[in-house]
Amino acid sequence: MKNLLILSPFDGLSHRFWRENLGEWLAQQDDYQVTQVALPARYFAWRHRGNSLIYSRHPELDGEWDLVIATSMTDLSSLRGLNASMRDVPVVLYFHENQFAYPGHDFGLLERQITNIYSALSANHVVFNSEFNRRTFLEGAEALLKKMPDEVPKGVVQEISDKSSVIPVALDLDAVGAPNQLDSPLKIIWNHRWEHDKGPDRLLTIVQGLLETDLEFQLSLVGEQFREQPSEMIMIMDMLKAKYALGETGFVESREAYLNLLGEHHVVLSTARQEFQGLSIMEGICQGCLPVTPDDLSYVEYVPEELRYSSEQDAVHILTTVVQQQSELPSLDLYQWQAVGPAWNKLVDGFI
Repeated sequence: MKNLLILSPFDGLSHRFWRENLGEWLAQQDDYQVTQVALPARYFAWRHRGNSLIYSRHPELDGEWDLVIATSMTDLSSLRGLNASMRDVPVVLYFHENQFAYPGHDFGLLERQITNIYSALSANHVVFNSEFNRRTFLEGAEALLKKMPDEVPKGVVQEISDKSSVIPVALDLDAVGAPNQLDSPLKIIWNHRWEHDKGPDRLLTIVQGLLETDLEFQLSLVGEQFREQPSEMIMIMDMLKAKYALGETGFVESREAYLNLLGEHHVVLSTARQEFQGLSIMEGICQGCLPVTPDDLSYVEYVPEELRYSSEQDAVHILTTVVQQQSELPSLDLYQWQAVGPAWNKLVDGFI
């Protein structure tokens, strides 16, 4: 029996979804014993900088491991230095996101970028959830190291690239196969975190544009919310209420209720400025929603070109015209466990 350890030091919704489902898949294999150690998704700055210290004294990490699979939030180079049991065991580092492709420049970003690079170098293998994620990490790391004043070793980024691969977060849903039957009003759902990197400013412009057309529509705004909400979200809800066009709002606690809600809509909309895979859009597709997304980010890997917009005005055009002409949903076969599971088995078996 081979002992596998999965580490998730900032176990938010998407990270927990990946961890639990991957752990379940691996535990079903005859030769794997899987242990999962997750830390709550709070105190981001401390969690990012302090997870190696926390894990170095964590009792569940004591023992003999055949392989460790850790998210990129793990400060792996420090963890290997602080915990003797981690020094010789092979580690696969999984990137749900990277610190080079976020919009804006917030406090501590440079430190997180450097930590990403050190962790990737410390890992035996690096996995990204999309080609977009891998490309932007490698390009960002190369650009950052070129800015350093001296003594940067050659081939650092190439070393990471050579030991990297792409394995997406697998879906736990089967696609319905055909778009939900269109009728009036057009039901649109925006299902993302209520934060600035998900583009509430873009959403506001799109809503304003839709309200200037003759389209009868209803927009639901669901997703994880925090104490501070973007002001645009309040403005959007007020505008929609005034036109009787506001659907469901807030975070849907029950996954069953959330999936049922997706199945009641015709379009799943993204306005994101950063997205490394797009599980919320994929879940919408699986429930029969046509995706309408920016012509950018990871969306170009699976959303048809005619449903991707280059401007807010283009998004309004797609929503009022193009979606009425669509009869097929994009295929997500490569994101199902039938494809993703064997890729993980091959990777894990290669180390143990």
